[in-house]
Amino acid sequence: MEIFDEIYDAIVNRNRDEVIKLAGEVRDRGIDPAQAIEKGFKKGMEKIGEQFADLEIFIPDMIAAAEIMNEGLDILRPLLKSTGAKISTGRILLGTIQGDVHEIGKNIVKIMLEGSGYEVIDLGRDVNVLTFVDKYQELKPDIIGISALMTNTMVNIPRVIENLKMLGVRDDVRIMVGGAPVLPDWAEEIGADGCGDSAKEAVKLAKKWLS
Repeated sequence: MEIFDEIYDAIVNRNRDEVIKLAGEVRDRGIDPAQAIEKGFKKGMEKIGEQFADLEIFIPDMIAAAEIMNEGLDILRPLLKSTGAKISTGRILLGTIQGDVHEIGKNIVKIMLEGSGYEVIDLGRDVNVLTFVDKYQELKPDIIGISALMTNTMVNIPRVIENLKMLGVRDDVRIMVGGAPVLPDWAEEIGADGCGDSAKEAVKLAKKWLS
């Protein structure tokens, strides 16, 4: 449908007014909001992610695209509730590990995951080990994503995994780790399921696990 292509173009070009106008048209014309999100918004954000990975755009551009996307989605979400449609293809719990206050990389991963249609619960930075565990028990996400930007804080990541093991729920959730000092061999050694060494790789892993 032409309007889906128009939404895609508006997202990629970060045209806020056009996105809001087109979202309003979807609502007013009775177009399936789930289809508009899947074939317009989501597809557009996937292109934004590709452009960022290829260094065609930069962090402020990604943030702007995500904010514009969310403004458009705010118009469509009430329609989804009324129709009972569901667009999230999985729930992901995300946070930077205890002792670490860096979160730019985590925020980029969040934007790209949300743009790919996942529900992301962002716990923020300097997240206590037990907070990850408590929030897992409360929210039952499909994936827990943990980032660390310093070697002296990455050592806290295995503590999350060990606590999940002690509760007997480790096998019920996928663990994704990432950050500058976090390497695939180390991720495997501590019992994580995968290492997202870039935002693009994090999305790729999520799609593989939740397909």
